[in-house]
Amino acid sequence: MRRLLSTLAVTSCLLTGFQAVSWAQGLPGLTLFSGVKSENQLPFRLDFGGQADGWDRYILRIPAKRMKLAVAQFAITYPDYYKGKFDPKNIEVKVKDKAVPLSEVKWDKEGRVIQIYPQEPVPAGSKVELVLSNVKNPTFGGTYYFNCQILSPGDVPLLRYMGTWILSIN
Repeated sequence: MRRLLSTLAVTSCLLTGFQAVSWAQGLPGLTLFSGVKSENQLPFRLDFGGQADGWDRYILRIPAKRMKLAVAQFAITYPDYYKGKFDPKNIEVKVKDKAVPLSEVKWDKEGRVIQIYPQEPVPAGSKVELVLSNVKNPTFGGTYYFNCQILSPGDVPLLRYMGTWILSIN
């Protein structure tokens, strides 16, 4: 009986370890000492593993519960030490897994911001994915904080903070 219990305990530990490895680039997971409160951390996925100096697709998610207001503009800011490249022609917004028509996408390299303007405001309470395709990851790996800010239609023209994606490039 003891041998059976110890075998089950070891097997469950191994399975748990493998499962955690497979989720590594899918969600922010448990981040200690990031400086960003856990309620402000947003989920994301790096489709091609987040390899340094490689091509990737970033799927930056905003959960429906965070979308308390309709959104007329998304602004993604990133740190000055992030030396990757974006393709504004290959950026899309998905709401409830359906692509939303965009009126404009601007990438301000000096200001380190990507501005995304949907043709129609994205409704409050929607699950949103900002999909950045054809991204060239930085040559050197690191941890990069991408901040999401929004502008609501008819609102005072000040961006509101939505949360932060903590991306790790290997």
